[in-house]
Amino acid sequence: MKRHGSRSVPVEDLLEILRAYTEKHLTHMRKLAKKRRVRMRTPPETDALNVLLDAFCKCGMVKEAEAVFGRVKRKLLGNAETYSTLFFGWCRARDPKKAMKVLEEMIQMKHTPESFTYVAAIISFCSAGLVSEARELFEFMRTEGLTISSPTAKTYSIMIVALAKADRMEECFELLSDMRSCGCMPDVTTYKDLIEGMCLVGKLDAAYRVLDEMGRAGFPPDIVTYNCFLNVFCSHRKADDALELCERMIEAHCEPSVHTYNMMMMMFFEMGEAHRALDICLEMDKRRCQRAIDTYEIMIYGLFDCGETEYATALLDEVINRDMKLSYKKFDAIMLRLSDVGNLGAIHRLSEHMRKFYNVAMARRFAITQKKKSIGLRRK
Repeated sequence: MKRHGSRSVPVEDLLEILRAYTEKHLTHMRKLAKKRRVRMRTPPETDALNVLLDAFCKCGMVKEAEAVFGRVKRKLLGNAETYSTLFFGWCRARDPKKAMKVLEEMIQMKHTPESFTYVAAIISFCSAGLVSEARELFEFMRTEGLTISSPTAKTYSIMIVALAKADRMEECFELLSDMRSCGCMPDVTTYKDLIEGMCLVGKLDAAYRVLDEMGRAGFPPDIVTYNCFLNVFCSHRKADDALELCERMIEAHCEPSVHTYNMMMMMFFEMGEAHRALDICLEMDKRRCQRAIDTYEIMIYGLFDCGETEYATALLDEVINRDMKLSYKKFDAIMLRLSDVGNLGAIHRLSEHMRKFYNVAMARRFAITQKKKSIGLRRK
């Protein structure tokens, strides 16, 4: 279809192209509809149009996608998928006004947006830092949306965490109370999402309020919930707060997990307090919490860093005797530490031990990854 002196394809020709593409590549839906004796409400070309618009939007060419749809919409009606594609495109392009305009047009055309459409848009706006726009869309979802697209507990938790990140704590708890008044009761997953999100942004006071409310609602916090708090304390090296939380956890009859002890030991090793890390290890044995390979890796590497070479070597022998497999990354790091101290016997024993678990493909992949990292560091 070669034409001279023109930069656009006529609408009739474009429809013919879409029709031909559908007949060649998008026949499965039509065959299924024919088999099930279901009448398709949209012409076959609509499926091809949706593929074209989706390709434009994924390439960041949302204006071009909207221009194409604007040219053909008089002769080819779009369906819910067409409008959803354009809506997602404007959300990715961080243009909330255009996205809301498409959404309103979609509703005017009697197409019902699904809950997933709203949730994906809210997540896009929040990740782009457009919290106010996400809140507007959330309110639109509550007031203008139908029952099928009303906010779920997950939608509320996404919005509340986004408000917490934006330091709008009063709105967080207002939305939490609105959630209950609308009949959408928070469940365990909702509370965990809220606590984890607030802990990640350092809003510990608000997270503790949610924790207390979680207990009053009849959902006692479990080890995963407590570990969210502990992760924040350990990353900020707040040792006293971390130990106090562990005591609170035990008083609530919630036994610390291997991950709990690992985080504590890693924090103390990073602080250069090897004796406190060893105290945590003894407490772990006292409470009959079985050590995992991660525990041994943290202890061996931490003891080498703190100059406790003999104790680190003894733990390494324990790993070898128990026939445990070290990760490739830690194996490489421990071999370097042994090389620094000149312990050839330990190097030989560890090499022979790891030979049993040697995987050529994994070793090659690890070597390539390390090479890419070193090249990247050199460029910086």
